[in-house]
Amino acid sequence: MGLSSTGHSTAKTTWIAALGELELQVPRSTYETWLKDTVGLSVTDQSMVVGVPNAFTAEWLEKRVYHLVRKTVSKIADQPLEVKFLIEGSSQRGPAPNASTNHALKTSVPAPCIPNHRYSFDSFVVGPSNSLSYTAAQAVASSPGQYYNPLFIYSGVGLGKTHLLHAIARSCIERSINYLYVTSEQFTNEFITSIRERTTEEFRSRYRSVDVLLMDDIQFMSGKEQTLEGFFHTFNDLHNTNRQVVITSDQSPNTMPYLEDRLRSRFTWGLITDIQYPALETRIAILQARAKEMQVCVNNEALTYVAERVRNSVRDLEGAFNRLVAMAQLTNSPITRDLAAHTLQHPTDAQDYSSLPPDKVLTAVERVFKVDHATLIGSKRQKELVIARQAAMYLLRKCLKLTVTQIGRVLGGKNHATVIYGIKRITANLDTNDALRAQIEVTKEELLNQSRQR
Repeated sequence: MGLSSTGHSTAKTTWIAALGELELQVPRSTYETWLKDTVGLSVTDQSMVVGVPNAFTAEWLEKRVYHLVRKTVSKIADQPLEVKFLIEGSSQRGPAPNASTNHALKTSVPAPCIPNHRYSFDSFVVGPSNSLSYTAAQAVASSPGQYYNPLFIYSGVGLGKTHLLHAIARSCIERSINYLYVTSEQFTNEFITSIRERTTEEFRSRYRSVDVLLMDDIQFMSGKEQTLEGFFHTFNDLHNTNRQVVITSDQSPNTMPYLEDRLRSRFTWGLITDIQYPALETRIAILQARAKEMQVCVNNEALTYVAERVRNSVRDLEGAFNRLVAMAQLTNSPITRDLAAHTLQHPTDAQDYSSLPPDKVLTAVERVFKVDHATLIGSKRQKELVIARQAAMYLLRKCLKLTVTQIGRVLGGKNHATVIYGIKRITANLDTNDALRAQIEVTKEELLNQSRQR
């Protein structure tokens, strides 16, 4: 792209494109709280100045996401750029002497979590590796605050911690129990926002008025002393009034070096359980349950093959099975061991497609989704055409790692907001739309074959 102008319009356009990229790379709560209300002020060949509403935001962006922002801006500009955060109305970078004159960010309070429809106690496959955690979660759901308070569940990624939290949340909804499910990052962002906007009383009321608090991935509070202090007082208030706290983490509280002794000791007041990697028999049972849920007929040898090949996590196991089902549906083949061996031999998500030009992606999408090129890059809004166009956006991003601006150009000049929306729509629907998932997988398989031939 090359930047030589210092004009505001160039800076504004560049930063809008960068925000489009960042929105896809950071959690929604982070984007809404810290990035959404920023603006590009000026840009030169060496640096870009980004306007922020207040000193608190400038400091947070500097400490937490500076390297990601600089990398993204440099990619958009096609040249290395430093990034400076400037409080609008100020001539200094970083914290200002008097932050009271700055614009205030809108309070970011996420909507109540609606539990994933797939995550219930009935759909949780119980085995020796997770039976204690499952039983304890059920007890907590049936009698909050009475048995294990707090309940602390830890395990590696993708083994079922979040599944159990959502199952407890579903039980709370069914029994009209006031609950709050929150990730540690959401808690942190809300806590910081409450300090910045002087709404700490509202924050305390939100968290201390619930009957059940479900805190996911507390390990991400590492190093955030003020946030841990805030959680400590929240925990005490809830526990002292016999209200339930359930916490998950990727490690035991005894191995968290950043955790204060007073908080670690409180976690031991209840029950600490861990979830281990599932044994082969449990992995096969998980696949059988998934096949029943998806209403597909699967050869037992195929299930065993998948279970033997994928051992890391339940998430990876289900992902491999989804890919197998998608391939069977698009090729109109039975799900056999041979098909499983062929599909899992080249997992498409792990391949490098970077050598392919964008037009190859469009051609593959046109073939699989049965649309012509002019229609794909055009503006017609029929549902089938929109899905094909959004699939192309998703694949250009997922496989070729193009920026949202580049994707927009490839697809006939679509704006960055349209591209971001399209990618998000496909990503959100992949878990629930079997037909769409199958089309995406077959398109990726075709691209993979082309990549091998180059």
